Amino acid sequence: MTTQQGTDDAVTVIIGLHVCRGAEQQFLAWQHTMNAAASRYRGFLAAEVNEPTEGRPDWGVVYRFDSLANLRTWLDSSTRQSLLAAGAEFVDGPPTQQVVSGADKPADQLVTVVVTHRVLPDQVDDFLAWQERMQLAESEFDGYRGAELFRPVEGVQDEWTAMYRYRSAADLEAWLASDTRSRLLEAGKKFSDFQMRTVESSFGSWFAFDKKGRDVAPPSGVKTSVAVWVGLYPTVVLLTLAMDPLHLPLWLGMLVGNLVSSFIMSFVVMPYYVNKLLGRWLWPRPDASTTQANVRGVTVVAVLTVFWALVFYLVTAVFWPLA
Repeated sequence: MTTQQGTDDAVTVIIGLHVCRGAEQQFLAWQHTMNAAASRYRGFLAAEVNEPTEGRPDWGVVYRFDSLANLRTWLDSSTRQSLLAAGAEFVDGPPTQQVVSGADKPADQLVTVVVTHRVLPDQVDDFLAWQERMQLAESEFDGYRGAELFRPVEGVQDEWTAMYRYRSAADLEAWLASDTRSRLLEAGKKFSDFQMRTVESSFGSWFAFDKKGRDVAPPSGVKTSVAVWVGLYPTVVLLTLAMDPLHLPLWLGMLVGNLVSSFIMSFVVMPYYVNKLLGRWLWPRPDASTTQANVRGVTVVAVLTVFWALVFYLVTAVFWPLA
């Protein structure tokens, strides 16, 4: 293990790797090179390699950095990508990855795992039955907070997407390393072509960058919820007005509207509207007054809300009354 002095805001990433049989020594030599490269990046605190155990068949690699931004810089770096390509021959299948925040992480912040599966058409019934057994087993573990399964969307996404949430990263790790999960994965090995990632922030990449595009930790849950509301209100109303002449039935209008609004929010509203106008509130400067930043943020939110409410009142009640 390689270590440096820790901090209270340290962030840890736990990476699971299935090493090819017989390539363990080559893998360790390659991983030593990877760890040495990580140690040269800003904010590096420690690196550790854990061999497989009876309850966890994969190798575990742990990195600790002093902040989420510095960890992401290393994970996304060209150095690491080149090394990953060089070591691909020692690893079988995609890695798993969980990010664990430091000691100041709220105890009730849920950790969400997103798993995508490619399923052949003639295996759908078996896949659904296996997923039902998987969710039933997950629900027996401490910290379990729910799961959802989404079908593929024709022309948009070919994979099935399973999402499950746990109270904390420790609760999640207990499930991931459990014998129960190992047995279920073995039973469903024909569905082993999957990718898994962990989402710490409730709204994913919408808040992965500040208003200048710099990689930063997401704002608090309250701020992200308010910011999404600020962007969602005009998006939904404008989209409703645009689709009104189509006279679609409710079930179809909601289906299409939700899909379109998700894309608009992700690629237009959040990066170019909300994050620009609320940037100083979402990511205040380290030397800025918290009170002043909050007052400024609440004022901007109030002004935007009143503005859009007045516009939509005039449009829908005065100039273009809806039936």
